[in-house]
Amino acid sequence: MWISHRWSWRAIKAFALAALEARKLKCPKTGTEALLMGVMIEGTSVAAKYLWGNGITLFKVRDEITKLRGKPDFYYFPPEQPPVTEDAQRALDWAVDHEIKSGISGEITTSDVLLGIWSETDSPGHKILATLGFDDEKAKELDSKSAGPGLLEGWQQNLSS
Repeated sequence: MWISHRWSWRAIKAFALAALEARKLKCPKTGTEALLMGVMIEGTSVAAKYLWGNGITLFKVRDEITKLRGKPDFYYFPPEQPPVTEDAQRALDWAVDHEIKSGISGEITTSDVLLGIWSETDSPGHKILATLGFDDEKAKELDSKSAGPGLLEGWQQNLSS
């Protein structure tokens, strides 16, 4: 039996922005660090607002990526659609599994993606988050903010206003 998973429009946009950022950084593949930037650049999701609210900014993330990877090769031209790295694929798979296990039968969100990045402890995205002060407590807090019933109710209230 084939099961289709619904991705929120914010998660889809974040993924597209991640691929774009990977190309800008002259990376041959889209890694967890690019996924992290995609979530942050999307900017309107619970995950993005949570990161910004905790002092994790796009400029700090880019600075950490440069420290981790070094300066990109100016003459390297990455593919138009860079494939994802193994750790980024595992982070995305984790996001899908997390949504399934929640039992809510909703959409896979940028919060799920961010928590998936955090689950990949050896990945560049996890290392960057840890360096900038994200920890297991913050992950639990984000998870509870994202999964709460007030999130959908608030969204529905905004539509009726």
